[in-house]
Amino acid sequence: MSSDISVNVQNLSKCYQIYDRPRDRLKQFVVPRLQRQVGMQPQQYFREFWALKDVTLEVRKGETVGIIGRNGSGKSTLLQMICGTLNPTSGEVHTTGRVAALLELGSGFNPEFTGRENVHMNAAIVGLSPDEIEARFDDIAAFADIGGFLEQPVKSYSSGMVVRLAFAVQAMINPDILVVDEALAVGDEKFQRKCFTRLEELKARGTSILFVSHSAPSIIELCDRALVLDRGARIMYTSPQQAIRAYQKIIYAPDKDYQHLVQSYVAADQSGEAPAIERDFPRAVETSEKAAAENAAIFDPGLIPETTSVYPIQGAEIENISILDENNNAVNVLNAGSVYQFEISGKFIDNFSGVYFGMHIRNVSGAVITGQKYPEDGNFIRAVQGGSAFTVRFSFNMSLIPGVYFVGAGVWSAEEPTCAHRIMDAIMFRVSAVGKPISFGYVNLSASEPRLEMV
Repeated sequence: MSSDISVNVQNLSKCYQIYDRPRDRLKQFVVPRLQRQVGMQPQQYFREFWALKDVTLEVRKGETVGIIGRNGSGKSTLLQMICGTLNPTSGEVHTTGRVAALLELGSGFNPEFTGRENVHMNAAIVGLSPDEIEARFDDIAAFADIGGFLEQPVKSYSSGMVVRLAFAVQAMINPDILVVDEALAVGDEKFQRKCFTRLEELKARGTSILFVSHSAPSIIELCDRALVLDRGARIMYTSPQQAIRAYQKIIYAPDKDYQHLVQSYVAADQSGEAPAIERDFPRAVETSEKAAAENAAIFDPGLIPETTSVYPIQGAEIENISILDENNNAVNVLNAGSVYQFEISGKFIDNFSGVYFGMHIRNVSGAVITGQKYPEDGNFIRAVQGGSAFTVRFSFNMSLIPGVYFVGAGVWSAEEPTCAHRIMDAIMFRVSAVGKPISFGYVNLSASEPRLEMV
């Protein structure tokens, strides 16, 4: 292995034996042996499930690699084999230096031991001597910042306290390789920021970091390269931006397009060239002005939310919610900076008075980014007749930062029943970038490019 490579994974695979019935496990243990002894072809009583298959990658010293993929794609299996806590079915893993891992909440902690005792035990496991542990203990305790709970059994900790102490132990021992598997999602915002600052410090001193996250901004900001896994296979190992683009297209692809997408990305990964699929599907992120000008909003049938919640019909019914471009075409892949109409249509079943309509846009964590009402606050539609249809349009300048968002809408009344009908997460849409990104967060409020004056 090259001296500048800290992690070398070659054709790594992991297969599990799945038994449909408990007695099949006993049969598998006994019957095939007897069949071999009498010269018969041994019978198999299990099904094979390949959690990971023929995955190869290298991580350079000081490099941060993001690992992304939907649930069940093999991310955790890969990390466990790199850390040595899981044996591969085939393939090889070679690591250089001290490996520290934060694989799951509370892993490696004895719940009956105090926080102090668990710090000593975990630090010893990764190879620190008693003197080294004592020298670094104050830094670990300060980083965890759990106060007097450090002297209490871990079983009395909250989930946030467990992850604080676990990260503090692994990150403050200055490992050569640090593996983090989604555990930071448990901590609060202040602690997450503290963790990412520490990751940057470790990266600067030459630590290799393998980082699993479903957060596209975190992968892009923190990582040098990213590995896309799907159904146990390596799809791409490339720049974070291109990996996120591939991941988003794969998870939202209709079944009829899935295989075509995967084959194109795998072929591009093997050849080192741009994926052919990028010429067939709209880009999630555009970096050139020319490409952005040619990128029209489209409708992607794969963008279907799984969190839709329909409220009871109490005198009105929303029948359709859609997003329309300037040509009145239904779209759900939108260009940043363009104007779109969010249309809600339906019918009133009963007579109503004091009616108003509303819609909102939420991010993936559920926070309301923006919304509109009609009429404006304090005003109402005085009377509507049962049997009448309605269509209301809300106009939005798409100033959202590129990403995925969800739309909900409702019909309300100032009188009972106050909620005539409501649908949460009725549709989802994705905002694509146009030009170079000049803002971050959720919305782009910039009026012009920043200017610098020096005297």
